Amino acid sequence: MDGIAEERGLLSDLIRNALTDEIAAGTLSAGTALDEQDLADRFGASRTPVREALRQLAFNGLVELRPRRGVVVTRMTPERIMDMFEATAEFEAMCVRLATYRMTPLERSHLMDLHAQSKAMVEAGDVDAYDTLNRGFHEALYGATHNGFLLEQALALRTRLSGFRRTQLRHGERIRSSRTEHGEILAAIAEGDGDAAARRMRAHMLNAASAIGHYIAEHAGA
Repeated sequence: MDGIAEERGLLSDLIRNALTDEIAAGTLSAGTALDEQDLADRFGASRTPVREALRQLAFNGLVELRPRRGVVVTRMTPERIMDMFEATAEFEAMCVRLATYRMTPLERSHLMDLHAQSKAMVEAGDVDAYDTLNRGFHEALYGATHNGFLLEQALALRTRLSGFRRTQLRHGERIRSSRTEHGEILAAIAEGDGDAAARRMRAHMLNAASAIGHYIAEHAGA
């Protein structure tokens, strides 16, 4: 039973990631209805992993449930996405500044380990694996603030943008740049310079916003 549940989970992740990319690219435009059975047929899956994928997309704000219309793609303009990235950039900058001064040596070592592990993923161009590790990297920084309220709010903001944060890694050399920026943030942390770490985190997030903007523009014209 555990194996079946794990397989369904992996399939729902695959479906969610594919739909996220299509929503970000505009292939699935705002207001498009998403039918469970049609998606199940498309992905060669049962309706259970499709339903779970749609539930996750709804939680992330990418689709919504409407009475008598089922699941539809949420209206999410490029301007709205940029606004969300800008707000998140400020929040994450605050988190990394506090984390620089509050993290334990063990927490710092964990961040360094994650950064080292990401090298192989970048070299292989494995966006999904890097995205998972990238999430762990940022969430480790939230935890290192040792502020429960900040952790909760940072996770909530990240969830709202998780799909777009993943998709931006598909633009050009963004996955490689992202890892380089992580290294620069870690260097500032190692030097105990919270202000520099905050500036670099803010730039990191705004670079991600720029990448998703370019990705959307390129695919809109496709």
